[in-house]
Amino acid sequence: MNPKKTGPRHTELGPTDLERISEFLLSEKLELEKRINAIHSHARDPLEADSAEQAAQLGNVAVKAALEHEALEEVAEINAALQRLEAGNYGICVGCGEDIGKERLNARPWSSECLDCAELG
Repeated sequence: MNPKKTGPRHTELGPTDLERISEFLLSEKLELEKRINAIHSHARDPLEADSAEQAAQLGNVAVKAALEHEALEEVAEINAALQRLEAGNYGICVGCGEDIGKERLNARPWSSECLDCAELG
């Protein structure tokens, strides 16, 4: 692996690609925030009086908590990707400083590492 390079770099992504990715990231972030808000509003629902129903509801709470955690992590990754876009170093691996690759970014636009570094991590 190469050492990290400093300062903004250009990737194989053009301005049109970067604009499309930015729009997608913002849209995805909005959807995740809606999902998190829905989880929060359902968390405030009172438990049923029936103990069997309460057990099922508590099981649902655990699932919803896991979904919320996953959504919060994805929002954080999206925010970091948006910051990299602003800084001009989107598409550059934070691990080795090489291009992440257009295919990987198309599949997972919030990726901060190239496939090699992600597999090592």
